[in-house]
Amino acid sequence: MTALLIAIVLLAAPAKSGLDTARIEQITGTKGKWNEKEGVFKVEMPRSDLTVTAAGTKMIPPLGLTAWAAFTKAGSHVVVMGDMVLTEDQVNPAMSAALDNGLQVTALHNHFFWEQPRVMFMHIGGMGDEATLANGVAKVFGALKEKFDVPSASIDPASTSLDPKKIDAVLGRSGELNKGVYKVTIGREVKMAGHTMGNSMGVNTWAAFAGSDDQAIVDGDFAMLEGELQGVLKALRKAGINIVAIHQHMTGESPRMLFLHYWGVGRTEDLARGLKSALGQTRS
Repeated sequence: MTALLIAIVLLAAPAKSGLDTARIEQITGTKGKWNEKEGVFKVEMPRSDLTVTAAGTKMIPPLGLTAWAAFTKAGSHVVVMGDMVLTEDQVNPAMSAALDNGLQVTALHNHFFWEQPRVMFMHIGGMGDEATLANGVAKVFGALKEKFDVPSASIDPASTSLDPKKIDAVLGRSGELNKGVYKVTIGREVKMAGHTMGNSMGVNTWAAFAGSDDQAIVDGDFAMLEGELQGVLKALRKAGINIVAIHQHMTGESPRMLFLHYWGVGRTEDLARGLKSALGQTRS
């Protein structure tokens, strides 16, 4: 068989289970492996660039420090799922890269205790066009190669001077001032074993502000239905508010409720507007 004929045959050969694995590798800039049994193509980025110890143990990629994304076919669509290994400063840039490029972010948490430097894990997912999903993964992988500034503010709650009325005017609801921290709480409800669990049982969204009108911090927790998560994430990131965890607080509740914790630095009214936009993505 001539070289030309071989090339024609290879070009005409169908992609593995409908996936164009060569294109996925090209777009993500990462080599992958094909799992014939499950019909999955997986690209990986070992974080060998990090020098991490956990409780005195040297952590290497095979111990769980490998970022990955797995592609498979689902009918006429491609599905991607993955887990990104991130330093703290990389989390929110990587999250924005995912959300801005056709991917969903489904969890953010730690996998270790006592590690130095601290490492976080962000789970991603998506369904749709192969090239779009691969490009989203490429953008996230790109953030894993960068270093980013960490937001900070020198604030002592005991010296808080912010005007709570400005926060109330933006959010359309009021809170309570306690030891220099102004906290607004919005309750939600779920059913567990046939009983209603609400605000006082911890099923709530809250925001705590401290500082001045010109420089403040806000931290808090969003309680969301599963279908609300992506909209809330996008709204908070657009406002420059950092996400620090995404997880569940309960099991067996109906409807299922997810929670995210956040941290923001900026002008009080700007932070409140970001929260207002995120609240607009929920049924609260």
